[in-house]
Amino acid sequence: MQKLQIGGTSISLAAAVALWCATAAAQDQSFSPQQIATGAEIFARNCSPCHGARMLDPEGAFDLRKFPPGEHDRFVRSVTNGKSQMPAWGDLLQSDDIEALWAYVTMGEKK
Repeated sequence: MQKLQIGGTSISLAAAVALWCATAAAQDQSFSPQQIATGAEIFARNCSPCHGARMLDPEGAFDLRKFPPGEHDRFVRSVTNGKSQMPAWGDLLQSDDIEALWAYVTMGEKK
């Protein structure tokens, strides 16, 4: 197995490629300021009671600031169908709403 040296850390070539792909996928996403703002509004109304205001201080719920940016499909499935104790939002939110949430979770509190 080939190893690479990155910042004093030795990692496998496969891990380096996976990390690079996830980072590139996250950087390729472009969201309008309006889409992020819409996502912030939806988040404040529907998600903040469990995930915390502005994704800060979630008490027991998943810390969405750490959601992997390369896992869009997982995010959409979780929001649409629910996961563990999180309810399904697929009957209440349109696909554009879920995409706006994705924009907010991916970029909103990182800028």
